[in-house]
Parts: sequence; structure tokens; C-alpha cells
Amino acid sequence: MARLHWSLSLLLLTTACTPTFKYQPSADVLRPPPENASGYTEKPGWTTRKFAVAAANPLATDAGYQIIRAGGNAIDAAIAVQMVLTLVEPQSSGIGGGAFLLFNGKSGLVAYDGRETAPAEADEKLFIGSDGKAMPFNTAVVGGRSVGTPGAVKMLELAHKEHGRLPWATLFQPAIQLAEQGFPLSPRLQTLLKADPDLKKDPVTATYFYQPNGEPWPVGHLLKNPELAGVLRQIAIQGAKALYEGEVARAIVQKVRSHPTNPGKMSLADLASYQPVKRNALCHAYQAQNQNYRICGFPPPSSGGIAVGQILGILSKTNAASLPLENGLPSAQWLHLYTEASRLAFADRAQYIGDPAFVSPPAGRWESLLDDTYLQSRAKLIGDTVIKDVQPGTPPGTTTGFGRMAEQIEYGTSHISIVDTEGNALAMTTTIESGFGSKQMVKGFLLNNELTDFSFAPTDGQGKPVANRVQPGKRPRSSMAPTLVFDDQGKVIMSAGSPGGALIIHYTAKTLYGSLNWGLTPQQAINLPNFAATGAPTQLEEKRFPASTIEALKTRGHDVREVTMTSGLQALKRVVVNGEAVWQGGADPRREGIVKGD
Repeated sequence: MARLHWSLSLLLLTTACTPTFKYQPSADVLRPPPENASGYTEKPGWTTRKFAVAAANPLATDAGYQIIRAGGNAIDAAIAVQMVLTLVEPQSSGIGGGAFLLFNGKSGLVAYDGRETAPAEADEKLFIGSDGKAMPFNTAVVGGRSVGTPGAVKMLELAHKEHGRLPWATLFQPAIQLAEQGFPLSPRLQTLLKADPDLKKDPVTATYFYQPNGEPWPVGHLLKNPELAGVLRQIAIQGAKALYEGEVARAIVQKVRSHPTNPGKMSLADLASYQPVKRNALCHAYQAQNQNYRICGFPPPSSGGIAVGQILGILSKTNAASLPLENGLPSAQWLHLYTEASRLAFADRAQYIGDPAFVSPPAGRWESLLDDTYLQSRAKLIGDTVIKDVQPGTPPGTTTGFGRMAEQIEYGTSHISIVDTEGNALAMTTTIESGFGSKQMVKGFLLNNELTDFSFAPTDGQGKPVANRVQPGKRPRSSMAPTLVFDDQGKVIMSAGSPGGALIIHYTAKTLYGSLNWGLTPQQAINLPNFAATGAPTQLEEKRFPASTIEALKTRGHDVREVTMTSGLQALKRVVVNGEAVWQGGADPRREGIVKGD
């Protein structure tokens, strides 16, 4: 087995290249960007033959690359990538958060659920203030109240136990060395630090991220994190229990429960009892350009797999497939069809999706929301103009007493796509929710604010319980959409996903459609301008569409808003070039990610 070499030369990779909640009907909400923009850097696209690693930061990508070159597989590489992301992209993911992982290996396809859980002491009034109203979003986020029991590390340990090749401890070496020797602060991280109003309120984060004058450390500053290195060493030696029991666990609980203005309810028992869950991936048939595919996404508590599947499925029941790109951009008519399909999918999302341990699926199975006849009935609602009042559908056999969840702010994540030399493939989306999570740092890593993904209001306007309300031990609904696509021979031909809060669904759907329907490379599909609709406003990435497209949408009744839409897509696609199968890779020009492989 090849020996791993980690040196400070790796650090140079990063120097070259990050409103208040109001309860109201879904149709009136325009979602803010999950993370601030930090520039747009053209990416070349990549082609590899043996394997490929795509991640949100060059140092993280390189860690996965080195692990595979040392004889590791996709699971091994993903663990190394996640540990480095904890250090170099702390605003988006880390060991203090959770993740969803789709993995396809020799034994088949499995979905590993490492979603955070609500503490045993939490109840549906967790985010209801003393005035009886839902708390302002930012008030709820900052502090201990929003922190869920983290799940990423235990989930990765389970996946490694079942599929890993290299020793567990080996996978932590890249992150430990970077934490001890330091890494240069990236432009994106510096941009987000400058814009964040809350990190300085915590003495620990203030000291780590900022200079004595209150300004963030400059781009290229060598940031060291010996405390995190110590925690990673403990996890490397002892396994996940080093995080969930003992000294580190006590520090987490102390931080959560002792916040001076917004304490939380997490206990040592919550950490010790946390368990990841193995689930069946949610797959559906899809046809594009006379090719048959099987698209597999993550099931609830994620809404991503269902919503992406519904959007693509509804579109396939319209004439969208006959509409090519116009001058390299989606046409107004195609955008009309897409956004209408999206509104229909998001109405179902608000009505039905929650933790399956607490919420029964419509008609007894989640696949009912993807049934061909049901999607056909939804597609028939799309006309030449905007649907005025989008309502959830009712798959045959559905009985539900749930109310519809009002829209809330949802924030960012990070995505990893990997294929290895053995043909294993994974898509993993990982998160601490808001930028820098709950803004609370413990032993060098940030704690999540994942509980704000629950509905703040436990009931709707008619008093019906919301499926995604807070309950003890429950996993909050997510929009994460790690996706694997299979050809008609059962081979993985694509891995994709993105950060972006609720807009993850749109970013992922855009990339899949661009690649499968329009025949674009992953990089070309990622580069397409972003677009979305979750309620009434139709969101278009600012300065990316011509005035004629915007005007044409308005004539169809669209409330068009040009906004910042900072996706962070990663995608890999298997294609045959001159008789040889290769992997094409793409990384989002809106962030710092790259693809690397042999």
C-alpha cells in the first residue's frame, strides 16, 4: 500500500483560487441566499480515467485524492474529505453537524442517515417565544437552543465499518496535520467572516477567526487549530465515542446548556444514545434523449430526493423536452414549465415530508409522490400562465391530518462526490445548517443549528399539526439531495449534489437536467445560471438572463426576482470517449471547489 505524504506544500492549493423569520403563507416568501457570494471563478472542467474526487475546497479534494492513491476507496476518501472540510470550510459542515450519504458498492445501494436529532427534552414549543409567537430566526439560531445532536461522525463510522478499506485512524491524518501546521485562510472563508455579525459574540470564535482589532484574519493567514487536532486524534484512536462520550461530549453539552441568553436542551444522554440509520434510497425511472435512467436520491427526513424526482417527473409530462437551450440559456417557456413544476413539488413538500419515525408517508409509501399517474395529474395543472393558488396534491389512498408548513429560511451545506478505482460511487451532502452553524465553537469545531430546520410553528393556521414540527428525538426535514444516476445496465453514470438550503433541490435538478436532457458536461451544466421557485416569486440568478426572458416570464404572470444564488455544486459523469469510459467532473465557479483524480 502506498504511503501517505502530507506536507505544507498542499496549503498552497487554496491561495490560488464563501432576515428575520416571519410566519406567512408559502406563496409570499422569497428565500434569501443561504451563504453570501464570494466571487465567480471560471472552472475548466476535469476528465479522469481511474477515479475522481469532487469537494468544496482544494485541500479537502486533495485529501480524498491522496487517500484513494494510498489504496483507499470512496468511503475512506469521503471521511478524509469531511475531516478536512471541518477545518477549512467551517461555515458549511463539520464534525459538529450531520450528513446524508448515498453509497453504491458491490453489495448494492445504501443510504446512510447521519441527520441530527432533537434533544429528549425538546418539545414542539422549542421556538415559541414568551409572547406565544414564533421566535425571530436569528434569535433562535445563535446560542444553544438550535443545536441538534450531531450525527456525521457516527454515520461515517458505520459506513466505514461496513465498506471502508484503509484503517480508520489513517483517514484523519490529512486533517490533523493541517490543523497542527496551519492552512491559509481562503478568500471565501475570509469574505464570510467579514460579513457575519454574530461570530464575534462568542469569545472562542472571536479569538480563533478574528484579529485583536475585530477584523478577520487576512486571506493567506496561516490558521492553526491545535484543539481540533486533539479531538481528531481522539476520534482516530477511540472511534466516534470520543466525540459522543467523555471530555468532548461534556464540553458540547456545557456549551449548549450554559449559553447566557439562548441555552439549549442537549444532554449527555442525547449524545451517547445517538444512532445513524440505514435507509433504502428513493429511486425512480427517468428518460432523457431516448435513454433510460434510474435516478436515486435520499428519502425522508430529506425532502431532496422526492422534490427533485417530482420536478423532473412533472417536467417530463410537459413539452419541456422539446425546448432546447436558446443561446446557451434556458428559454422563458422552459423556465415557466420548470418553476410551475417546482411550486407543485414544494407544496407537497410542505404538506407531507418529515422524519419517517414520526410521520407516515401518503398512501403508505413515499414512492406514491413519484408515481407516474400522480405526476401526470400534477402536470395537467400547468397552463400558459402561473397557477394562482398552488395546493398540495393527494396521491390515491392518502389520508393525512397534517397541516401545511409555512416557509422558513434554510441555509447552507457542502457536497462531496467520489468514484473510486473499484467502481464504488458516493454522493454525500453534509451540513451544520446556517453559515457557521449556531456560532458556538467547542474544542476547535462549530456546533450546528440544525433544529431551526424544524417548523417553528407546530400547527398551521387551522390548528392542524405540522409534519415537521419539533418532537423529542426527531430528525428535522432537510433539503439535502445527494444523487446517484444509473444507466439501463445498472452502472453508476453520475454523482451530484449541492449546498444551498431549500434551493439545493433546484441546483441539483438543474445539473441533472442539463446533463441528461441537454447533453452538457457536468461543468457546463453547473455553469448554467441558477433559477428556482418555492412559492410565488420566480428567482433568477442576477445578471445572467436577458431582459427578453424576464419580460416573457412576467407576461405569463411570474413575479420575477433577480437575486444572488450561491450554489456549490459538485458533479461527476461517466461518458465514453473514443471507446474509453472516463469521468467528467465539474465544480461550481461560485465557490472554491475542484475535482481531482487519475
